[in-house]
Amino acid sequence: MSENLERSKLSLIWRRNLRLRLVTITVVISSIALGGLGVVLLQQVTGGLLAAKEQSVLTEATAAQLEVQRLLNASDTGIGAPNVTRLVDSAITAIAVRAGSSGSYDALLLADPKLSGMPERGTRLVSESSIPLELRTAVAQSGRQAWTYTLVRYDDGPTINGIVVGAPVIVPRVGEYELYLLFPLTAEQQTVLLVRSGVGATGIAILIGLGVLAWFVTSRVTDPIRQAVQVAGQLASGDLDQRLAVRGDDDLARLATSFNNMAESLKSQITRLEHLSTLQQQFVSDVSHELRTPLTTVRMASEMIYDSRAQLDPEVARSAELLRNQVDRFDLLLSDLLEMSKIDAGVTILDISPFDLAQLVSSEIEAANEIVRNHGSSITLFQPTVTNYVEADSRRISRIIRNLIANAIEHADEKQIDVTVKANSSAISVGVRDRGQGMNPEDLGRVFDRFWRADPARKRTLGGTGLGLSISAEDAKLHGGDIQVWAAPGKGAHFVLTLPISQKNEIESYPIEAGAK
Repeated sequence: MSENLERSKLSLIWRRNLRLRLVTITVVISSIALGGLGVVLLQQVTGGLLAAKEQSVLTEATAAQLEVQRLLNASDTGIGAPNVTRLVDSAITAIAVRAGSSGSYDALLLADPKLSGMPERGTRLVSESSIPLELRTAVAQSGRQAWTYTLVRYDDGPTINGIVVGAPVIVPRVGEYELYLLFPLTAEQQTVLLVRSGVGATGIAILIGLGVLAWFVTSRVTDPIRQAVQVAGQLASGDLDQRLAVRGDDDLARLATSFNNMAESLKSQITRLEHLSTLQQQFVSDVSHELRTPLTTVRMASEMIYDSRAQLDPEVARSAELLRNQVDRFDLLLSDLLEMSKIDAGVTILDISPFDLAQLVSSEIEAANEIVRNHGSSITLFQPTVTNYVEADSRRISRIIRNLIANAIEHADEKQIDVTVKANSSAISVGVRDRGQGMNPEDLGRVFDRFWRADPARKRTLGGTGLGLSISAEDAKLHGGDIQVWAAPGKGAHFVLTLPISQKNEIESYPIEAGAK
């Protein structure tokens, strides 16, 4: 669990830190490039050293072979020719002397395998196992010089890399011998190690320098970007006076200037829109208040006519009923407009107190029973047996429930309506599900728009103002909650109001999810 959390934190840092990504990518790519260059350089150095060593080894081996052969040939010209042992000893001694003067190498003088019992000699206890069998075979079969890389072994223990060169020599009156010279590569290995350490140290120094350079360069780019992000966040939070510092005349400076010009333009536009919004809100509020007085007079007159409708002609009596209904609707519209103007102005005050939401929903359903029956529908309430208290403004929550139920009745098409109340540890939800005409998916985003209707041709039966769902959505937001909606053509709609149980807490999970339930 802790490893996953740590991995998630590191992943978040990697995604958010542009400078870290740029520096890391620069160092990684540079490491690959320098590594490849170092490998090539080491190969070139090693190849050059070995080529030079091979040339010098073959030259020295050829000269040593000729010297030994002359020495052996010369030994056979005297009256008293030495025996084989003395010849072999003198030949190996000559090689040892030559190796001491021209360079360090060892020698083995071995008899042809056909010559059994013949003496064999070597220098510095070099082991015969240092000579690969393939090389002995090549020398014996070709009768000329051959060489290969090998491990030079000594009887006293050490083993080193080296080159062995073999060539046949003729011992007078005895037959063929094989002269092997073993050249250690100790100096070349030390040179390669020195070059490798130098290349490695240089590569590390270059990588550190590139990392510092990349950090510095990216800082010159990312620091202004971070400042722009910070200033943009302050602008988004409402501090419209924040600006970026402009330094120099480069691209970043021009970007900062353009950003500041944009911020200034936004400030001007927002100020103008705020002024227009204030005027609009004031206009709506003033008109609503001013219409109250003539509306009251019209209401009084309509009530008098309505009360006397029994004495009027049928057509006039019907007109009196229509007049009264439209006056009621006009009064409701004025109330909704005043409420929306308060919400837009941000002066809404909540009267928070704990109450049983399930009981409130039950009361609203009971109050709507007559309307439901008149529309040929029925409402079923699904609620827990325990009480469900919530801290909220009961008047506004009651209005939300009333609007959702009225909307369901309006669109239920004489079908069943289900109302569900469900709570968890952080929130409580009220779901209102109808199975009427539903809506198209593209219409869901406009459900809470003011005065919007999914089907303008559909006749209103409850005399709504077109602001009910808009006000409900705003009331839910004021409480820290929201209203989810699901709908499908011919399958109805499902509205779900979710509120935090306490105004001090936030919604952690939704007890009811809007969907085809």
